[in-house]
Amino acid sequence: MRLSAVDNLKVILVAWVIGGHALLGYAAIGGWPYDEVNEVTFHPGVETVLAALIGPSGLFFMGTFYFMAGIFTPGSIERKGRQRFITERLVRLGTPWVVSAVLVWPTFVWIAYNGAGRNVSWWHAFTHRDPLLDSGSLWFVGVLLVFSVAVALGPPIKERRITPGTVVGMTMIVAGTTFLTRLVFPARSGQVGDLHLWWWPQCLGMFLLGAIGGRKLAERVPDEIYRLTRNVVVGTIVVLPIAAAFLGVLDLAENAGPFLGGFTWQAAALALVEGVLVVAGSLWLIGLAQRRLTRQGPFTEGLARSAYVAFVVQGPILLSLATALRPLELPAEVKAPVVGAGAIAVSFAIGWFVTSRRGASARSS
Repeated sequence: MRLSAVDNLKVILVAWVIGGHALLGYAAIGGWPYDEVNEVTFHPGVETVLAALIGPSGLFFMGTFYFMAGIFTPGSIERKGRQRFITERLVRLGTPWVVSAVLVWPTFVWIAYNGAGRNVSWWHAFTHRDPLLDSGSLWFVGVLLVFSVAVALGPPIKERRITPGTVVGMTMIVAGTTFLTRLVFPARSGQVGDLHLWWWPQCLGMFLLGAIGGRKLAERVPDEIYRLTRNVVVGTIVVLPIAAAFLGVLDLAENAGPFLGGFTWQAAALALVEGVLVVAGSLWLIGLAQRRLTRQGPFTEGLARSAYVAFVVQGPILLSLATALRPLELPAEVKAPVVGAGAIAVSFAIGWFVTSRRGASARSS
């Protein structure tokens, strides 16, 4: 049986990721390939406000995806068996990643570069990406495939009750391993295959926490855990902008360096904040959905079915819309939300079409 709260949360998270990528394409700090060729950027003051309002969520929303994937993985392995589970994961996750890395993503990066007046060949766009085999937003599914196969080949994970002690322990583990990992792989560094190794501690930690909590956690986060994580997340998000202002971190593009990695107190502080937000934030979000986002009708069910396809196709849609709007002399404050809203609508429309056709074919057969 599907869980409406999880489905609804998934739709919101996918829409947030698409919108966030649209904003990053016009941000000075970057983080999305269109920032390599963008014609306008946000005013520094606007970017600072956006970072204060939206930035903290960027530290844990991707971890929430892995958390939700982990929740359902042990049950899926048990129902299907290891061989079938791995085969299906290779098709569902591996195929989109390969197609994106070797064909789709370099093609649309090439289009964006030429739209910006950079006369480069497709082959140059493919071979000169940093990192090599850049798959755009589909790095997520490539890494999820690695985690899923590893869990399937390992010993079965036993479902356990999540306690406040579990929350604190996982927070410390994620924060500590994040700091140590970034001594070698600083945040936002590139690795062949676009593996995002610097993000693996939180992604793997949340995947395992979801697997340990199991389906019972997807059905109901205990009230004690829900209240604890809500208070931690709200408190952290309120304190972060104040702490940043106190430390003089007002221009992220200029001041971010020491926080990205290395043996610095700034890197340790960011790792701790990430650990706190990703563990508490993931539990709080799913608990909030269970309490506020339980309604589901034909339209929301359709959006839930469309979410994965929307996530897969978002990259080409975002780059296409940004390139199409390039000739218009409009500020980034206008272009970014237009690109974001358009990409969300088009991506989910494509997802709706694909899943509706697939469902119709299954019924007819």
